[in-house]
Amino acid sequence: MSEQVRQPVRDAAGTTGKGPRLTGSGAQVAGIKDVFLGNLRSNGIMMVFGVLVIFLAATQPMFLSPANLTNLVLQYSYVLILAMGMLMVIVLAQIDLSVGSVICLVGAVVGVMMKQMDQPWWVCLLAGLAVGLLTGAWQGFWVAVVGIPGFIVSLGGMLIFRGLGQLILNYRSLSDLDPHYQFIANGFINGVLGGQGYDVFTLVVIGIAIIGYAISEWRSRQGQIRYQQAVSPLPLFALKIVAVAAIGMFFAWRVSHDRGLPFILIILAALILLYGTLTQRTAFGRHIYAIGGNLNAAQLSGVKVKWVTFWVFVNMGLLSAVAGIVFSSRINASQPAAGTGFELDAIAACFIGGASTTGGIGRVGGAMIGGLMMAVISNGMQLAGFGQAQTTVVKGLVLLAAVAFDLVVKRFSTTTK
Repeated sequence: MSEQVRQPVRDAAGTTGKGPRLTGSGAQVAGIKDVFLGNLRSNGIMMVFGVLVIFLAATQPMFLSPANLTNLVLQYSYVLILAMGMLMVIVLAQIDLSVGSVICLVGAVVGVMMKQMDQPWWVCLLAGLAVGLLTGAWQGFWVAVVGIPGFIVSLGGMLIFRGLGQLILNYRSLSDLDPHYQFIANGFINGVLGGQGYDVFTLVVIGIAIIGYAISEWRSRQGQIRYQQAVSPLPLFALKIVAVAAIGMFFAWRVSHDRGLPFILIILAALILLYGTLTQRTAFGRHIYAIGGNLNAAQLSGVKVKWVTFWVFVNMGLLSAVAGIVFSSRINASQPAAGTGFELDAIAACFIGGASTTGGIGRVGGAMIGGLMMAVISNGMQLAGFGQAQTTVVKGLVLLAAVAFDLVVKRFSTTTK
């Protein structure tokens, strides 16, 4: 069956309807235009990210070194974890400014229980996750049940949770945490399958992940064809898969020459798979997009808006707790200032990755690319000798450019229909 027999008409919210059947050269021209605009919107940030990596590799020889690539994963994993939860909040047309303070509070609870109450590390970890769930439920109640905007609720939460964390720590840092706890963000799996100067296990695991990605993309493409939705030409689709596979295996090859497979990378991969599936292939995920795209239509369609909103904030609290555990594990300490500004990095990652400021649009993969771009910018400027102030300026400019790019593409696609 031909893939371009019938192309659907897409509205501003990204939904499809049964458009007119196009035949002849007119259909081919329209298909090319739609494919170009669709790829520009969905893959434009990935292209920019690729150009940025190439530029840094050419100007900073240490950028692609095994040790630096490994440190990229270790140092910025918390941003990617936060971005997954923040994406769902933003798609819901809400915002959460409290995630950095939740990180502080979770780290404080874990540190005090471990160092002052002499509790096992796994009990402290479970307590930290419970704290995250409670903070999410607290904010979800005020947003979903009472009806206070998420901006106001999370602004209050940012102050409350930060103050609680500082009080629990008594404004002092607690360091030298349990080695098992440190392994979460600093541990490596090496030598399981052997290797001469490189770790075979790292190559195998990342290779399996790439195969899974390719299968998922192919199944998604076949589903679009069955429902007569616009798809990219097969050569372009194949080129994308090959490019992702090449980049992924190059990363795996470099990292395998350092300390092996970072344990935190396994956690990240599991979370990406889980939340990618949750947002794109479940009724709960579709309801999030429906609410963010058109609240009134979602209510009329029977979507349980309050229930979905509540659990999105609970989930954000849980992922904030995971990020807090990873961060305190990474720095081997619980600090009163932990998490300061982390919410801005997570929000920026989502918007750079293509999320809409009005809700209803965004994908986990895009948020991950946005988070990686923020990490690469920070790392590249550090290697070049720039300070924190210059890095912050560049991050702000990148955020503005990403949102402006998205708006320009939207307007162009609207005016050329």
